[in-house]
Amino acid sequence: MPDTQPPSDIAALRAEIDALDDALHDLLMRRAAVVARLAASRAKGAGPALRPGREAAILRRLLGRHGGALPRAALVRIWRELLAATTTMQAPLPFAACLDEAGMEVLRAHAGLAAPISRLEDAAAAIAAAGAGAAALAALPMGRWWRTLDPNRLHVTARLPFFGPAAAPVFLLSPAAPDPSGEDRTLVRLPEAGAEAALRAAGLHATSLTRDGDLALAEIDGFLPAGDPRLPAGAAVLGAYAVPLPS
Repeated sequence: MPDTQPPSDIAALRAEIDALDDALHDLLMRRAAVVARLAASRAKGAGPALRPGREAAILRRLLGRHGGALPRAALVRIWRELLAATTTMQAPLPFAACLDEAGMEVLRAHAGLAAPISRLEDAAAAIAAAGAGAAALAALPMGRWWRTLDPNRLHVTARLPFFGPAAAPVFLLSPAAPDPSGEDRTLVRLPEAGAEAALRAAGLHATSLTRDGDLALAEIDGFLPAGDPRLPAGAAVLGAYAVPLPS
């Protein structure tokens, strides 16, 4: 299609875009400097650099105020790269993953293109790497790993993707406990016999994800602590994560 605007108008619009790019770049550098100050601040304490709940709250807020022609998916992709880059400024975040190609694509979109990811042969190896400190996080599909996961060693802290559809979820496991985002679900391992009825009687809304033998895996609405008295005997809180957003 030929240009229908005079060259002077095109030049002016390109100059405006260049000025906006400079302003955006200035703000990115300023944001990185604030993150660096936060990392060095004693006020932050010794908590983990990765805060999945905080990241989800940021994206919810931005999507809530977003308008105009820029696609929502593009906004999320830009901020995911930004969040990943500024988090790794504070601490390295190597991933140990046991995922197929579709799962790896979901993980890359979340962790950033530069994230160090080791693909391991099975879920047990990825869990062992995260538990031993050889990786900061394990990334796993649904599988059967939840049956034997020790919630005193590793916690599920994210369910991916946070934004948009996926054929199957990817779970992130970390030694650090999950942080609430304001709208969360708790992942719970349940003894199958009578557990769902007990949850309903306690006023908890649970969605069954899968069953395996005498155990069930369920999501419960809200952020529940381990040992919540409303949980039935034998239940184990495996973690919590932000409620995903539709695209």
